[in-house]
Amino acid sequence: MKPGITSVQRTPYRLLASAAGLAMASAAAPAMAQSSEAVELDSLTVIGEYSDTGYKSERSASGKYVKPLLDTPQTVSVVPEQVIEEQQALSLRQVLSNVSGITFDAGEGGGGSGDKINIRGFSANANMKVDGLRDSSQNNRSDMFNTERVEVIKGPSSVFGGAGTAGGVVNMISKTPKNRSFVDAGLGLGSDDYRRLTLDANQTLDGVGQDSALRLNLMAHENDVPGRDDIGRERLGIAPSLTLGLSDATRATLSYVYQKDDNLPDYGLPAENGRVLSGVDHEAYYGWRNLDEERIESNIATLTLEHDFSDRTWLENKTRYTHLDRDTTISAAHVDRDGLAPGRYKPAGPQAYRRDVTTEMWINQTHLTTRFDTAGFEHELLVGAEVSRETYDRTASNLGLGSDAHPYPDGGYDLSNPPGRWDGDTTYTPRGANEATLNNQALYVFDTITLDPQWDLSLGLRHDWIDGEAIDKESNERQSTRDKELSGRAGVVYKPADNGRVYLAYGTSFAPSAENLATSGGLPRGNGGENLSPEESSTWELGTKWEFMEGRLGLEGALFRVDKDNVREQDANDDLRLAGEQRVQGVELGITGQLTDAWGVYANYTYLDSETRKSIAEPQTNGRDPVGHSLGNTPDHSFNLWTTYDIAPNLQLGYGARYVGERQVASDVAGTVDSYWLHNAMLAYRVTDNLSAQFNVNNLFDEEYVERVRPRPGTASRSSAVEIGDGRAGILTLDYRF
Repeated sequence: MKPGITSVQRTPYRLLASAAGLAMASAAAPAMAQSSEAVELDSLTVIGEYSDTGYKSERSASGKYVKPLLDTPQTVSVVPEQVIEEQQALSLRQVLSNVSGITFDAGEGGGGSGDKINIRGFSANANMKVDGLRDSSQNNRSDMFNTERVEVIKGPSSVFGGAGTAGGVVNMISKTPKNRSFVDAGLGLGSDDYRRLTLDANQTLDGVGQDSALRLNLMAHENDVPGRDDIGRERLGIAPSLTLGLSDATRATLSYVYQKDDNLPDYGLPAENGRVLSGVDHEAYYGWRNLDEERIESNIATLTLEHDFSDRTWLENKTRYTHLDRDTTISAAHVDRDGLAPGRYKPAGPQAYRRDVTTEMWINQTHLTTRFDTAGFEHELLVGAEVSRETYDRTASNLGLGSDAHPYPDGGYDLSNPPGRWDGDTTYTPRGANEATLNNQALYVFDTITLDPQWDLSLGLRHDWIDGEAIDKESNERQSTRDKELSGRAGVVYKPADNGRVYLAYGTSFAPSAENLATSGGLPRGNGGENLSPEESSTWELGTKWEFMEGRLGLEGALFRVDKDNVREQDANDDLRLAGEQRVQGVELGITGQLTDAWGVYANYTYLDSETRKSIAEPQTNGRDPVGHSLGNTPDHSFNLWTTYDIAPNLQLGYGARYVGERQVASDVAGTVDSYWLHNAMLAYRVTDNLSAQFNVNNLFDEEYVERVRPRPGTASRSSAVEIGDGRAGILTLDYRF
């Protein structure tokens, strides 16, 4: 249990009532400060370096990107606040569904041990950032109530954030105090027992320093998963933040985020080769409702200090502490049909497996940015340092279901009607405990050089020192690893016109064995994992970006190739070796902004040609040689569209589409997952200047589809599993702003 937090068992209704009370109390103070004059809320100026309106973003929120996105030699997809609000996208997965080239792996429970995201075919599990600082891999981003926008920086990420894979990085930008007062209260009701309360209140602190303000975000939410049988989700969130202008040149922002989740974890449906088994009920739960649970409690505190030495030189320092408790009891949806009558099964894989994990993380990032001229060239130079320490503590236990002490019925269970409850003994047996520590120090430098009015050169270097240790608490066995790695990136930008850019970029990235300490608490399975050098990859990207309609509409396209030449693999003797080779090459296209004053669009398309080029790994049972086959969960084609049209001054219509092409379960699995189209719709009506109503329908045609897949073929004695996407859902949101 975390310091200062008292555990209280709450019903969903009490959660909602608690948040409502907090909302009314918090709204009172800023409301009394309002004048009787009408307040125009269409444009809000953010205290910080970026300010975007509509769908098109001008700059990254990261201080490491000193140029506008138009002049950045890299594909950066920004999902802005407007899109998030129009779609009522709540989780990170829903937000990232707006970005093509991203897929999701199956996880444990409602999101599992952290989100499992692939970018351009490569895992990004350890590439998650919040405000530019690395976030814990154990975090489950189930609700974005305190997130203003999400940036997906595609391509090698190590030079920007340290250890990571080649696909890219996700950077979530938090809501911070603004320099005008407002209150925004929301109420959501919908199908599948959807209920939601939110409050976003901001109050300027006149007479307290320069541009000081206080902001409070509150959230209470509950719903069942659409298309599944009573699989519930509940959560509560509180996020206050305070910005103080200590002087004309110095600012401090202190923020805190608390979130508590209580879910029934869903391991999906039994499957083989990416296909749901015949006879399986798509709405049924293949775990044990009275045993399975997922409780997550997170506390995150951040202090940001900024100082302007002049209008050409400034310093930023960020320090963050994260404490995350994740207590889960999970049951796999794997089934054993071997030797049983058709349509019968016994559970396989982990059943009622309890795992309690506590993660703590300290991270500090400091960088100095300065602009100067030398030898006729203009430089924008950023130098910085980063230091972090993350600890992972896990204890495990289970009931031993299926053992002689807790046997299943001889004839098994009905595959089309799983029992869903365990009526036997519930005495847990310890199954091990381990702890891990991961330390990281880094120095980095970026320089963007204006060679002449038509040419820019961007250079970046980062050197990381990483060491980690894992300890088995029962045997006291220790494994340790230490790496140091230099990452780089270079890009050149040509400006053929004021509104157009062409760029060529090259970058490297690395993924050390120690990365597994943060994701699983141990080093990679197999012999010799602690002695392996990091995996390394390189990326070439050729792209172009253009602006039209006086900068309100942006078009971009890119060709890229990613080579990973020393993939970590296990040989026939279970020895780990850097012996695999993978390649992903493809095309990215995007359009964002306003086609007319009334018509907005946010759309992108990705083509991925992926291949395992070399492998020494032994094929899985019922598997195949992976060489020559596509990477797992990497579709050739993916497309996303969100568009709105103002059909009247107070009436707006929205439509969204998402296409994900057919994809392999894994390179060494012959099965494929079917392609799918999803369609969403939105209708928004402004009732008064302060009150608006919005109705969203997600998965308009109630498409049944596999969204997440495990990279296993499955056998008669132990199937694999897939997780299907949400069914059709309708949500009505009322929003009151003053």
